[in-house]
Amino acid sequence: MRRAILTLSLLAAALWSAPSLAQSRKQLGPLCTTDTTPADQMIDACNKIIALKVFSGEKLAGIYFWRAVGWNKKGDYVKVIADASEALRLKPDIAIYNLRGSAYYDKGEYDIAISDFNDALRLGPPSGILFHNRGNAWRGKGEYAKAIADYDSSINAGRKSPFSYQNRGISKQALGDLDGAMADINEAIRLDAALPQPLIHRAVLWRAKGDFERAIADGTEAIRLAKAKAPVNIMTPPGSVLISAYSQRGLAYEAKGDFTSAKQDYAATLEGKASDAGSKSNQATAKVRLSLLTDPTAPAPRDATSNTTSAPAGAASPAPLPTAVQSITRRVALVIGNGAYAHVTPLPNPVNDARSIAKSLRDIGFVVNEGIDLDRVAMQSTIRDFLRDAARAQVAVVYYAGHGVQVEGRNYLVPIDVALQAGGRMTDTMVEMDTIMAGLDDQVRTNILIMDACRNNPMTPPVATTQVASAGANRGIQAGPGLAAPASLGAGSTLGAGTLIAYATAPGQVALDGEGVNSPFSAALSRHIGTPGLEVQQMLTRVRAEVVAATKSRQVPWSNSSLLGEVYLTGK
Repeated sequence: MRRAILTLSLLAAALWSAPSLAQSRKQLGPLCTTDTTPADQMIDACNKIIALKVFSGEKLAGIYFWRAVGWNKKGDYVKVIADASEALRLKPDIAIYNLRGSAYYDKGEYDIAISDFNDALRLGPPSGILFHNRGNAWRGKGEYAKAIADYDSSINAGRKSPFSYQNRGISKQALGDLDGAMADINEAIRLDAALPQPLIHRAVLWRAKGDFERAIADGTEAIRLAKAKAPVNIMTPPGSVLISAYSQRGLAYEAKGDFTSAKQDYAATLEGKASDAGSKSNQATAKVRLSLLTDPTAPAPRDATSNTTSAPAGAASPAPLPTAVQSITRRVALVIGNGAYAHVTPLPNPVNDARSIAKSLRDIGFVVNEGIDLDRVAMQSTIRDFLRDAARAQVAVVYYAGHGVQVEGRNYLVPIDVALQAGGRMTDTMVEMDTIMAGLDDQVRTNILIMDACRNNPMTPPVATTQVASAGANRGIQAGPGLAAPASLGAGSTLGAGTLIAYATAPGQVALDGEGVNSPFSAALSRHIGTPGLEVQQMLTRVRAEVVAATKSRQVPWSNSSLLGEVYLTGK
């Protein structure tokens, strides 16, 4: 995620050559405007200069800029943005726009970051640094072709930075060009063999190619380099390099089957201080993966190419994979159907829906973890088993049928033993969807999550008897605005193969359980999910059309995708 900084060196020189400054002010000046000054000293010096009230206009803008640099070193991007905004009010400047845009980038607010980089480029002259940083923001948005174009412009401007090559390689990887990605990242390593970041990303590539030993070797060297020398660029988020190195090596160890080393690396990932969005996502994934490996009741993770899998309590016995598929695919699925609710409206069809989808997925070569009418303990166990299996999978599918709710912007799947009681923490009785997403978040896996659940808000009074005329029961246990669209699809998913989340109904609407043996959504999904040569988003378009027709437009399926190309569940 390397970014570069444009400094106000000329402005700083003008400030501290002013003859009117007393000796004490002259001593404060270098502390405030030297990028090697420790963050706290830098901020303190700038605070004291501002308090003197001797500067205004362009000179005061410079002080706010350097204090923003100090906040950036500490990873406090809100304060970076506040100080940079004040500096821009006093004097628009390329360097200030660049700094504020980079802070927005680290917060994950990519559109605003791009706007700031555009403003900087309009002030001119064109800068390789600005093209590079705008390329990072395009990459954050998943606009990889635009990112590559900006990295090209940065390199062509004469800025032969290893990070421009590295990030161009990451973008090529996201578009499926692993060889082009490897060439760019190798060039980054050639330009500066002391940098740990390119080695981290090459480790990801090796893992994508199934070469876990080389992935581990590159991760180990990256950790050594990161410990030997802290990042010299003040725009690098504190601790982000080691967090990334440990998390990626942990994933490689887990994929290899060395769970002891994986646990150690995940624990090390969690020890770092995460300030940027990527590091926070890496830690969220490490937390889930570590919990999977430290569960004392956990069986050894199964090989995702195996043709056998044990069934959890309440699950149907899995069918073996077709022999022709075993050697060519690593695809896993989680299928859960909850309908026999004890304390809220029971649903007749989720069990049928889950079994239909599980069969369809097994028929096309998926290893399926299937759970039927699961209480919270069984549901958590089934999900853990699936996430362990996903460690070496290239494609992971999740299908859930049953009640689903939103609490304060987070989505939860509802076990059959849920009991919503006044004064209680209802989230303690449910399973958070973000946990599943964090466990799957990875740059080398395609994730498809399909939720055939209601989209209602449990913070309002229960309406357990809600019915829809001529449609049978609905999958709602509360009235409200529905499940929340995901705020993001994960750091890994937006840098790698991609993630798609499909909901059986649009925001604020009700997912119908249906009058037949299946819900309208699962019935259509079962008919199309195994169609040979049908790309997954085209498949969902057909499903959507059937559901709209079957429900007379009362239900309109909805999806959110970061998929980077065409995905075929059954092959082209």
